Amino acid sequence: MTSPVGNRRGLMLVLSSPSGAGKTTMSKRLLAGDPQISLSVSATTRAPRAGEIDGVDYRFVKDAAFDRLVATGMLLEWAHVFGNRYGTPREPVEAALADGRDILFDIDWQGTQQLRQSQAGGDLVSIFLLPPTLEELHNRLKSRASDSDEVIAGRMARAADEISHWAEYDYVLVNDDPGQCLYEIRSILVTERLRRSRQIGLAGFVRDLLNEGERP
Repeated sequence: MTSPVGNRRGLMLVLSSPSGAGKTTMSKRLLAGDPQISLSVSATTRAPRAGEIDGVDYRFVKDAAFDRLVATGMLLEWAHVFGNRYGTPREPVEAALADGRDILFDIDWQGTQQLRQSQAGGDLVSIFLLPPTLEELHNRLKSRASDSDEVIAGRMARAADEISHWAEYDYVLVNDDPGQCLYEIRSILVTERLRRSRQIGLAGFVRDLLNEGERP
């Protein structure tokens, strides 16, 4: 009798947060330390930037091609962002999940809602990262020294709207200690990988186990 341990369906892990709350940092650290998870590659209508590679950074498509992806249901989620469109192609995600590999999504609450409403919603695990205080969030944005005061004010205004959707997520973490926050994200990932519904062949294994006990 073969044990089903380790034979599982993959999951979709969403990390969302206001700008400056640590989503990008946590994503990079998680990807660097866990070979079982990879970052979702979005399709976009915007032009490639210097150094970007098609299929690695993004899947760059024309407007007409993006229209076809939307019309045929081939995107799990999509949105308008600064005059361009971005979306998650369905096929590569579903192939990864079936192969037992996990996909990390760096999307906002609107994209998370769309994923939850999609046919793949049962594979979703969502985490929202909160800053310890709004003052600390403002300080983090200020310390980047890359945005004007006007841009920072706009990000802070959007942060309030984003935070208001915290209750729509499966898990909510306060990122006041990056090391501890990463530990908690990894702990959630380990737990969700062991969820009964993701263990392929578990029902058959238990059935055979019980049948074995009935043999003379």
